[in-house]
Amino acid sequence: MLKSDRWIRKMCLETKMIDPFIDRQEGEGKISFGLSSYGYDIRLADEYKIFTNVFGAIVDPKNFDPKSFVDYKGPDCIVPPNSFALARSVERFKIPRNVLAICLGKSTFARCGIIVNVTPLEPTWEGYLTIEISNTTPLPAKVYSGEGIAQLLFLESDEVCETSYADRKGKYQSQTGVVVPRILSKI
Repeated sequence: MLKSDRWIRKMCLETKMIDPFIDRQEGEGKISFGLSSYGYDIRLADEYKIFTNVFGAIVDPKNFDPKSFVDYKGPDCIVPPNSFALARSVERFKIPRNVLAICLGKSTFARCGIIVNVTPLEPTWEGYLTIEISNTTPLPAKVYSGEGIAQLLFLESDEVCETSYADRKGKYQSQTGVVVPRILSKI
């Protein structure tokens, strides 16, 4: 069942599910962030990895070349035309065992041709979110550090999952910065 602002507030105060937690929508003069009716609008930190094809690399999730990105830190980020950047959330998350969070892009960015992609936040996953920001336009696009980028929706199950993200030692558990693709190593 989709959870309301009251449930989100309670979970954040009791379990630090979102930290820092903003108890209301903020955004005068900014792209909004914080608690909404049935979700939570997350913010961009000031760390980015901007995709570049200077070295003619092939994007291969099983053999990812970190030289495919340029590291950047600043108050905003220009995402090149028909390209993308990775960023991370300001907020750190600690998802309860009976909860799944789904991330959707904000309409302000969608109306500018900017698509936000984040995979689900699985039960017991914790860390900072790595966020993909795709610029689908032929023009450079600007995003802003410290401002809203996407909304999380929380779904609570009536029972806990048998195997959680932490149980299976998920490869993105406890990530702290902007994390590029990984695959599990042979044990």
